[in-house]
Amino acid sequence: MPRRSNKQPHWVNFRDEDLLAMKFAGLKLRLEKTPLFTRVHQLYDELEDRGLRFRPHCWLAEEWFSPDGIPGIAIPFYLAHPRLAKLEARQMYEVEGGNERWCMKLLRHEAGHAICTAYQLHRRKRWKQVFGEYSRPYPTHYTPRPKSKHYVLHLEWWYAQSHPAEDFAETFAVWLKSGSKWRQQYRGWPALRKLEYTDQLMESIAGKPALIRTRQQVEPISRINKTLEEHYREKREHYGIEVPEVYDGELLRLFPQNGVNGRQRSAAAFLKRMAPELCRMCARGTGEYPYVIAQLVQDMIVRCREMNLKVTRPEEEVETEVAIFITVQTINYLHRVHHRVPV
Repeated sequence: MPRRSNKQPHWVNFRDEDLLAMKFAGLKLRLEKTPLFTRVHQLYDELEDRGLRFRPHCWLAEEWFSPDGIPGIAIPFYLAHPRLAKLEARQMYEVEGGNERWCMKLLRHEAGHAICTAYQLHRRKRWKQVFGEYSRPYPTHYTPRPKSKHYVLHLEWWYAQSHPAEDFAETFAVWLKSGSKWRQQYRGWPALRKLEYTDQLMESIAGKPALIRTRQQVEPISRINKTLEEHYREKREHYGIEVPEVYDGELLRLFPQNGVNGRQRSAAAFLKRMAPELCRMCARGTGEYPYVIAQLVQDMIVRCREMNLKVTRPEEEVETEVAIFITVQTINYLHRVHHRVPV
């Protein structure tokens, strides 16, 4: 395994605005010189433990994906350095795959897509019977059924329900994980049938070379001249929503103007300070992306400033009520437009 360089990139101490002005190609990042390389090799070890010869090639890109027809994995650039992860958190209120456990879950998922491509598994009649038609058009949104036991639970947002390709990738990820007790965990679930088929399927290709062996890289950051600012603008537009009408009555209830006397904190400043935690908290409770929730919070901040509202009660009490309000509004939004499929 190549030794990681201790030399820091020249942009490591840049201010956010200067870093955002940089082009992807100018970051000069190489996967093998980052901690990600260790996690990729952990994935390879898990594949080897399962008797599989396949090793998906990996590269740095804008987002997580495994391209159609190419048995590889694109890993988002922001995981290559803590400074970029910090920028991602500030821009999107979340770092997808930002810790080892989360990163490995995503790698296993993308490996499911890659191995499906490498061995053309989706062309098999039995695969179609178990998971559905791979060629089915991808939806822009889907309506998850949280109580369904026909799908495994791996990534958040009941992602296996979005498309047959994702159903297989999620099932493969559960099957692959070292020490997975999927037979016990899914006993009595219809999803167990999918896991058992995946187990049989992997046994049938164990030790065999892949049918598709191209090492092509799709949209690696080394060839992208887009700036990081342009990237985040596009990303926010993709995950964006139309913020509902102003909730003046609810804001006045949360921040009553006839509260206790004494020093009063600006409601706008309070919400701004609590925004990251509120976004994470409500995202866990609703299954929506933190950035979507951040837009609701931002709308509340602007309106609180316009109305000059103050925090006149204990902050812990107000924080709980604000979280409930945001969660309810997010759920109402999800019921109207369903859940967006990621890029």
